[in-house]
Amino acid sequence: MVDIVFGFDFGVKRIGIAMGNTLTGQAQPLTVIKAVDNATRFQVIEDLIDQWKPARLVVGEPRHPDGAEHDMTLRSRRFANQLHGRFKLPVELVDERYSSAVIPQKRGEIIDAKAAAIILQQYFDAH
Repeated sequence: MVDIVFGFDFGVKRIGIAMGNTLTGQAQPLTVIKAVDNATRFQVIEDLIDQWKPARLVVGEPRHPDGAEHDMTLRSRRFANQLHGRFKLPVELVDERYSSAVIPQKRGEIIDAKAAAIILQQYFDAH
């Protein structure tokens, strides 16, 4: 059976979303949510979940280069818990250190969906 999987690069200003499937194990950028209020953010996510019917959600867990936690680590975990609570889907956290650093970017380019694809690809590669 082929399952759709969503990957999330959580940020305070934007959330990058990627998707892939368990057959190909390939992640691709899907969209970026630019809303700052939770109601709008979760409505967009709900609409995407209704459309694509993912079986699992993967959230990047940011850390310092030495592995230490910081403010965004806790915020990403809270976001993962909210996803699980709202949508009743399995949610896994993936170490996202350097996910944005490996993306070549042009000035002003929004790379959150690409970062989400790297996070999701790391999940696929580990499974």
